Amino acid sequence: MIPERNIPTLGNNEKVSITSTDSKRPVGYPVFLIIAGFVGLTAAFALTLEKIHKLLHPEEAASCDFSVIVQCGKNLGSWQGSLLGFPNPIIGLMAWSVVITIGVSMLAGARYANWFWRGLNIGAAFALAFVIWLFSQSVFVLGTLCPWCMVTWSATIPLFWVVTFWNMKHGIWGSKAQKLGTTLLSWVAIIVLASYLIEAVIAQFVLNWVATL
Repeated sequence: MIPERNIPTLGNNEKVSITSTDSKRPVGYPVFLIIAGFVGLTAAFALTLEKIHKLLHPEEAASCDFSVIVQCGKNLGSWQGSLLGFPNPIIGLMAWSVVITIGVSMLAGARYANWFWRGLNIGAAFALAFVIWLFSQSVFVLGTLCPWCMVTWSATIPLFWVVTFWNMKHGIWGSKAQKLGTTLLSWVAIIVLASYLIEAVIAQFVLNWVATL
């Protein structure tokens, strides 16, 4: 039997149950956040450098311009690349740093309230929606596949699925979603690969990018 210690709360007769399992620190989840954050931050940093280089040397092609289709120069120079009035990679520099910080703090033993995890989940959902919009603009409007943008997409997609399913499994979105969250989290790798495949197939049908390799 797991030892249990009851601590009365101030102002009422309710008690908070603390068991020995509560002291266990998750490892896989924060490590995933750190890795995903590092991948996303690397892409955001590279795109920021490319943007600065393009501003300083507008006559030169970006180092990530490999062909008419596989390039990032056109994306960085478009209005879609500065949706909020400044280069989109700056958003990534801020957001991915937060994701890394959360992962590191969890490894150090930090714990957060449910509202914090819901906020992270909502943020990841907005990030996924933004990535889907950028993907559609890149493929259907600009006719390009930006290499560093794709790295960002590759980090954002699993971030959303893992955060969502992890929250469901741990009751962040209510006890009714826990069983489903546990099941979906065990299938997250397949779901992420399926998401990548959908993107690749759409890009192939529209741009025929395989022929440019």
